[in-house]
Amino acid sequence: MSYLGVEHSLTGRRWVGPMPDALRQAEALAQSSGLDPALCAVLARLGVGPGEVAGYLDPKLRDLLPDPRSMRDCEVAAARLIAAVAGRQRVAVFADYDVDGGASAALLLDWLRVQGRDATLYVPDRIDEGYGPNDEAMAALAADHDLIVCVDCGTLSHGPIAAARGADVLVLDHHLGGETLPDCLAVVNPNRQDEDGALAHLCAAAVVFLVLVEAGRQMREAGRQGPDLMAMLDLVALATVADVAPLKGVNRALVRQGLKVMAGRGRPGLVALSDVARLDRAPEAYHLGYVLGPRINAGGRVGRADLGARLLSCADPAEAASLAERLDDLNRERREVEEAVRMAALAQAEDRGLDAPLVWAAGEGWHPGVVGIVASRLKELTNRPAVVIGLDGDEGKGSGRSVAGVDLGASVQRLAAEGLLLKGGGHRMAAGLTVARDRLEPAMAQLAELLARQGAGQGGARDLRLDGVLMPGAASVELVRRLDEAGPYGAGAPGPRFALPDLRIAQAREVGTGHLKLGLTDGLGGRLDAIAFGAFDGPLGAALRDHGGRRFHVAGRLDINSWNGRQTVQLLLDDAAPAGGEA
Repeated sequence: MSYLGVEHSLTGRRWVGPMPDALRQAEALAQSSGLDPALCAVLARLGVGPGEVAGYLDPKLRDLLPDPRSMRDCEVAAARLIAAVAGRQRVAVFADYDVDGGASAALLLDWLRVQGRDATLYVPDRIDEGYGPNDEAMAALAADHDLIVCVDCGTLSHGPIAAARGADVLVLDHHLGGETLPDCLAVVNPNRQDEDGALAHLCAAAVVFLVLVEAGRQMREAGRQGPDLMAMLDLVALATVADVAPLKGVNRALVRQGLKVMAGRGRPGLVALSDVARLDRAPEAYHLGYVLGPRINAGGRVGRADLGARLLSCADPAEAASLAERLDDLNRERREVEEAVRMAALAQAEDRGLDAPLVWAAGEGWHPGVVGIVASRLKELTNRPAVVIGLDGDEGKGSGRSVAGVDLGASVQRLAAEGLLLKGGGHRMAAGLTVARDRLEPAMAQLAELLARQGAGQGGARDLRLDGVLMPGAASVELVRRLDEAGPYGAGAPGPRFALPDLRIAQAREVGTGHLKLGLTDGLGGRLDAIAFGAFDGPLGAALRDHGGRRFHVAGRLDINSWNGRQTVQLLLDDAAPAGGEA
């Protein structure tokens, strides 16, 4: 049943409110804890029981951090890193070119630098080398180094790791493993097939962090003091959010603590990037995923692949400022390239049909650095797994993004094993692939069939899920702060979203590029400012601007707006529907 009778909003979505069980749980939480009912509604939706409220609102990393030794090969990898430091050996870090890879590399580079060892950073070029280790690079690194550590890659790189003759190789990764592992000293990966899956939700940086925790334990047992790992949690938080790892369990604690570290502005690279992005407040999970993350990724997408990792590990503020400016410029360039590919991919996908189990598009010369972002846009638009492929010569390289409950990585990996794809791998929510041009259509048809078996394509447009109803007068700064205590919010833990019913639009004006600023009133003295970002990209902006005196139900997230030392609440408006029920 739709919420407030909204079956088809201005953005085409059905509004869905709390289920009866969640309502009963929220009421029980409010009675037992005395907390605000709006906060209890969010906690109930997140599955927090009456006896878990205190621990959830104040999670302790020491209580949630898993034993690193529960991951296979972790003790071996940690011991090898310690030996490399003690023996003053030459170490190379081979990293993926995204935020998770860059943060993972920076963790290791920092850890080694604190102990007087500078390591070589190697990040492959996305276009010339592609994802993961390759024979030539690994052989060259092995010729000049005693130890190579592959981070956020390597689990499926049997040939390239075999090419690293003369050097020990460690793989610290989180991508799905195959039936066999590469022949190296250690593969620490919670998604190995012989793991139990308890830590499958970790990103690569969290895996690296746990290996360093184990190294710290071994060093203490030997009477030595290791680096301060808590100061490095800003990198783990950034990678966890940017890699869309679910914010549950230890991930939530890592991000929460990492945000506190980041607020201290102790890492020159993140300080410089925050400044160039005009981030004038303590960062939240949103900023990691949508402000800082895209800029770090820009180097690997349309510029030099190692810029992000270099920025994150940079110790010199002047160098950090220069790197941040370069990444900001590249991010603007990336947005322009992305928009051109997005428009072409959307037109092609619409012609093919947006209601299939898999939405996909392929185009000549589409930049491989933006196909993943465009796939994410298609996924969000259609609520279906999406794959976007750039064709070049006889091959196409693409990226895919999935929806909850559909394991895209496993399906792509299966097609690679069956020979329909030249290469493919990833994890549940994201995957990369290489396909021969003449096998493109059958490969996508088979992928669609595999995803359909998991339930892809069975739903309509994404429902807008709401935690309850609020009136403008209840939307206080104190309420927003209390709601923040149940965060951080992100993948697997969506942020609070409320409906505000039957409001009149007292003011509506377009601001910036396609955004809509609103003043909303309930006729009872309650007033709330709202902003709808990108409202004019769809029907929402024009309908609300040209409201003609009609009243609307609106829905969105509450935020604190700081201006000239004064804090007020504003609604980040996601959707609206005429109060009469007709969209």
